[in-house]
Amino acid sequence: MSDWGPVVISVILFVLLSPGLLFQLPARHHIVEFSNMQTSGVSILVHAIIFFAILAVFLIAIGVRITTG
Repeated sequence: MSDWGPVVISVILFVLLSPGLLFQLPARHHIVEFSNMQTSGVSILVHAIIFFAILAVFLIAIGVRITTG
């Protein structure tokens, strides 16, 4: 049996937390900007930390499992 939970959760979070796609934290002129499609190094670091934290909660604390076969 294959466990697709980590793959599905990671892809969804990667798309939703891409800096500049839905929001950017911190932005260039404000704390949060929405749909500006621009990034900075600090923004990439903040979004990576948020991605890791949410992924750890879903995979370790909650234990999301999607099995096939």
